[in-house]
Amino acid sequence: MAANHAKNGKAWVNLNNDQLKTVDEFNRGYLEFLNRVKTERETVKFIEETALSQGFKPLEQIETIEPGTRILISMKNKVAALFIAGKRPLSDGFNLVASHLDTPRIDLKANPLYEADGLALFKTHYYGGIKKYQWVAIPLALCGVVYKKDGRAININIGLDEGDPVLTIADLLPHLAKEQMEKKMAEVITGEKLTPIVGSRPGAEEENPVREAVIQYFRDKYDIDEEDFTSAELQLVPAIPAGETGLDRSMVGGYGQDDRVSVYASLQAALAIENPETVALCLFVDKEEIGSTGNTGLQSLLLENLVVSLMHLDGPVDYFAVRKCLANSFALSADVNAAIDPNYPEVFEKDNCSFLGNGVVLTKYTGSRGKAESNDANPEFLWRMRKLFDDHGVVWQTGELGKVDIGGGGTVAQYIARYGMEVVDCGVAVLSMHSPFEVVSKADVYMSYKAYRAFMQVF
Repeated sequence: MAANHAKNGKAWVNLNNDQLKTVDEFNRGYLEFLNRVKTERETVKFIEETALSQGFKPLEQIETIEPGTRILISMKNKVAALFIAGKRPLSDGFNLVASHLDTPRIDLKANPLYEADGLALFKTHYYGGIKKYQWVAIPLALCGVVYKKDGRAININIGLDEGDPVLTIADLLPHLAKEQMEKKMAEVITGEKLTPIVGSRPGAEEENPVREAVIQYFRDKYDIDEEDFTSAELQLVPAIPAGETGLDRSMVGGYGQDDRVSVYASLQAALAIENPETVALCLFVDKEEIGSTGNTGLQSLLLENLVVSLMHLDGPVDYFAVRKCLANSFALSADVNAAIDPNYPEVFEKDNCSFLGNGVVLTKYTGSRGKAESNDANPEFLWRMRKLFDDHGVVWQTGELGKVDIGGGGTVAQYIARYGMEVVDCGVAVLSMHSPFEVVSKADVYMSYKAYRAFMQVF
């Protein structure tokens, strides 16, 4: 029997009562985090506030780097990094844990509001890989930021607080859905039909009275006019609170755990790092779900620019020294894998896929079919990770993303590897990934924290 499922639930079996309490306490903090942050900007703000309260200083306030120096770096409200100086200089390389802040969701278009048949609705464009049918007939919240013409930023958060109204995308009743139910699942709900209902009460205007009433609501509550939506970033996310899942409370269920479970675990790990031998760097990036594109994704030069900014504190930066620093570094791509679902055994290869409750997952390669767009970690690095985890009581397992010809996916690992550094994917197993309500094991969440902490502290 393969090691992955020789002992199902093996992340739990050796925990004593005190350790079980620690796991529960850690996950209470994680649940609070999930219920507080719903967008990349909110997550960066949480990281900033938490790091500053724990002794990190903004990069702008740092003049020189000494062993133990703790630095907070933020970029464009969508990228953050925590730097802990080691006994060895940065030029020798660093140990990097990189996770992504963005999650699958539904975005509003630039001109979103329209009226049809007595209803006001929003036009949208989905972000990342979703099953569109999962997003209808559930409560949705509207979150994000609107920039007015005068430059003022207006934060929007509707549907998450007690007493807030929610939005929803209506579905067709089964009595009239004969043709709809004969369609392929991918065709049942099209992207252009992901239109949430915004209002139904007409205002005083004769033309499009319901639409105009919604515009008046935004004017009155947020001082926003319709044209301000063109300089906005507004997202629809499930208005469903995260919570303990299962009668034994062994799991966490909630939206956005791919990849905010890694964000939270690595953030807590970075906060716990003290006087590492090698520089520790914890990086939180954007746009992974759409290919790590743009100036906040890891296909950009943001990691290289970050390293240059830090090395510049010690004097003029030599280009070769920057490249050497990057190539001498090691990294964990902190991202999730798919947990085996007993309802769908046909898509998993159980000897090599990951199980809920079996510890943090080391994923040697991702990609699709013939390992396309995969990093494929080197065995020299993998044996060192095995030893590190075993030496520090980290329960771990190996994982792949389903059977070879079924599908696949990617992470940021390939964009880190191009600098020459060794990197492997390392995160928790997730059920219902990319759905409005994902599920993870509390024990796996805690083991991911232990893995990231050991890697940044002593690797």
